[in-house]
Amino acid sequence: MAKSDYNAYENAQAQFDKVAEYLKLDSGMREFLRQPMKELHFTIPVKMDNGTTKVFKAYRSRHNDARGPAKGGLRFHPDETADDVRALSMWMTWKCATVDIPLGGGKGGIVCDPRTMSLAEQERMCRGYVRGLFKEVGPNSDVPAPDVMSNNQHMLWMLDEYETIAGARYPGMITGKPVGMGGSLGRTEATGYGVIYTLKAYAAAEKINLAKTTASIQGFGNVAEYAARMYSELGGTIKCVSCWDAADNKAYTFKKEDGCNIAELVSIKDTFGSIDKTKAQKLGYQIIDGDAWLKEEVDILIPSALGNQITPKNVADISKKVKIICEGANGPTTPDADPLLQKRGIFMIPDFLCNAGGVTCSYFEQVQCNMNYFWDKQEVLNKLEYAMTKAFTAVHELAKEKKLYMRDAAYVIAINRVAEAVKKRGWV
Repeated sequence: MAKSDYNAYENAQAQFDKVAEYLKLDSGMREFLRQPMKELHFTIPVKMDNGTTKVFKAYRSRHNDARGPAKGGLRFHPDETADDVRALSMWMTWKCATVDIPLGGGKGGIVCDPRTMSLAEQERMCRGYVRGLFKEVGPNSDVPAPDVMSNNQHMLWMLDEYETIAGARYPGMITGKPVGMGGSLGRTEATGYGVIYTLKAYAAAEKINLAKTTASIQGFGNVAEYAARMYSELGGTIKCVSCWDAADNKAYTFKKEDGCNIAELVSIKDTFGSIDKTKAQKLGYQIIDGDAWLKEEVDILIPSALGNQITPKNVADISKKVKIICEGANGPTTPDADPLLQKRGIFMIPDFLCNAGGVTCSYFEQVQCNMNYFWDKQEVLNKLEYAMTKAFTAVHELAKEKKLYMRDAAYVIAINRVAEAVKKRGWV
């Protein structure tokens, strides 16, 4: 199947079903956990700058909140679907449970392209989203955050709209806010750094010298950028970066055999993670096909863009040198590709463990907002590394003990924790 033929929600359910069978969950629990508890579909009419009104489709899914308020980002994307949001809310439940923070899984989306909208139009859309969801979100029920093509300014507009309607201050109702306006230091770096914290933990467990490794990264948005920065700081060499070019509507791979200079690439990228091709060429980068990142002769692949990027169709393209895949994106590997990667002996750090640094730091932001006391950046990052390393170690040890694939081991821990909370509440 082509990448576009895969349905994220069906993938998420297939992954769940496999582990539910292994755990021998009863039928009621399986049915309850394999779908969202609640979801909303609504529309947002927005007055555009030219005087016309455009209506945007919007979604919010709450998969499970047995362990705490739902938590999950808000995606702005022209191809966003209800099934994408359902899947992502499900993965958020497992993500929060894997790193053992007291939150459940939620997710939101608006079918839009902010790259083609003015700031005023984006603000009106953000405020409309909150008006449509006011009774469903809040610090003790469902807490949104930034995701693909949404940012801290969008979150602040949403917070302001919520507080205007509520007539009081509720800084913990949304995370990913600007620092100084309820945001946490370290949140910008958190997801990307979390990816490398798990890689560091694996390297320490297996006595791998990361300074002697090479990597290829897909994506150059927030997650990929900070994963690349930290990996480079640890001495690793990034041979290529692949990212989407909105103007050409296609992806390109930017390659330097002796290693990419990440600060240099950051200086020539836009706010959506697209690298300027003309400037990159002047800096000596080779610009090749967008899928070339997957075929590079490297030790580590870090997919940090969108889902369904590694499939049975292209697993054979992965170099025999690759030994580790760190899933910085959500759902970058399809369920039918996992057995092929496992057979090849590629070590997988699965998405809802690998990229859980973002939601972990969002939890820290909530805690700081609720007590109105903010930590310095190093304290945040120290707490983040501790949480990510602890979670990785638990999954890795279970995988070795039970001879499980890492994704399955992470699911076993997460599903057991959520199922236990559901049982204790008497829901099932």
